[in-house]
Amino acid sequence: MISTSSRIGAAVAAAVSVVALTVVLAPPASAATPLRDLAAAKGRYFGNAMTAGDFNDAGYRSLSAREAGVVTPGNEMKWDATEPNRGTFAFARGDQVVAGAVAAGQKVRGHTLVWHNQTPTWASNLSATELRSAMVNHITTVMGHYKGKVFAWDVVNEAFAENGTRRQSFWQQKLGDGFIADAFRAARAADPTAKLYYNDYNTDGVGAKSDGVYNMVKAFKQQGVPIDGVGLQAHLVVGQVPSTMQQNIQRLADLGVDVAVTELDIRMKTPSDSSKLAQQAQDYTKVVNACLAVTRCVGITTWGLSDNHSWIPGVFPGEGAALPFDNNLQPKPAYNAMSAAFGTGGPTTTTTTTTDPQPTGCTAAYRVTGQWQGGFQAEVEVSAGSTPVTGWTVTWSFVNGQSVSSSWNAVVTTSGGAVSARNADHNGSIAAGSSTTFGFVGTSGSTNSAPSPTCRAA
Repeated sequence: MISTSSRIGAAVAAAVSVVALTVVLAPPASAATPLRDLAAAKGRYFGNAMTAGDFNDAGYRSLSAREAGVVTPGNEMKWDATEPNRGTFAFARGDQVVAGAVAAGQKVRGHTLVWHNQTPTWASNLSATELRSAMVNHITTVMGHYKGKVFAWDVVNEAFAENGTRRQSFWQQKLGDGFIADAFRAARAADPTAKLYYNDYNTDGVGAKSDGVYNMVKAFKQQGVPIDGVGLQAHLVVGQVPSTMQQNIQRLADLGVDVAVTELDIRMKTPSDSSKLAQQAQDYTKVVNACLAVTRCVGITTWGLSDNHSWIPGVFPGEGAALPFDNNLQPKPAYNAMSAAFGTGGPTTTTTTTTDPQPTGCTAAYRVTGQWQGGFQAEVEVSAGSTPVTGWTVTWSFVNGQSVSSSWNAVVTTSGGAVSARNADHNGSIAAGSSTTFGFVGTSGSTNSAPSPTCRAA
């Protein structure tokens, strides 16, 4: 979870798309099917944050058990809760959340080990040498206690400023850039089986801050620092879901890490009305579709599940109604939209074409990931064969009058129905046996036959 004062960073404004409108107006795949099951059918998870106190609300606890397959403790695993005094650890409340999740057949996602907020004063007052030692000991002890019970951890939380540089927290000022890598190394040693994430807010779309995170992850992968994923908090505002969210998820995935939406809520000025709720529904659809479009987007967690269990009103006066269920635990249009998106999202047409044998060195697989009246979205997976690829170009021809409107992760040029897509700067190199993807939005008529792409390596 992010800090109070820094939550008001401007989100990237995104126009309401015809795609989202079409999906929202469609009925849910099954009103009786919980989101956890719909997401699982798409190879994803759906989860929500729960505090120990939330388990005292029987109705809310039941709602979470029905809808969520994953639980993230809201506060109980943070530093001030687990090590309030140096060397003295307290796990009772975290254990309560874990026990409640296990009883409901839910997995647990750990949050968070190293953060500039909710860390006791004793830690921030340590010398650099003592602070590094305390950090490693804290990670080792907390992860050791929950080893085998927590499948993923937000190891470091919110270490970047809005301009993409490192946040000047006491961690950064005393330990420098290396503290994040040190934290991940300690986490891998503490629990080699847990997935290790970097987590931050205002990094949902492409921008200066997400560029900073992207560059750090890229460097970590090159340096062998053990990082498995990136968490996009997605504390969003109605009508302002970043238009580049899928592009950002994809470029992170192309680095070889998983991506998770970790703290989703979409707030509005209160009171709510039918227009705001309809826009919110479209926004939730956009987030789900962005995740479903990228194979390595592994799941979505909302920060709470109903509006009476939300942090928003206490931090943003005059705002709220940010979650899929209302104050009375009744589903809102946002819930129906998520249900429809999980129930109908994902590939609708797939064709795989292997191209010329070596030395061309790559293959391409084309699939339509979404379609609506007058348009569609598609993704192409480019795979290297038995030898690495240092650059690639994929070509194909549309036969039904389709055209490309916008693209990501490739430089796309067209001439009539002929399309050529060349790698972007960050994804030209593909290791032997590995792959990368690019995508685009296009226009189409009633017929949208999948073309047969050809891939050539540089």
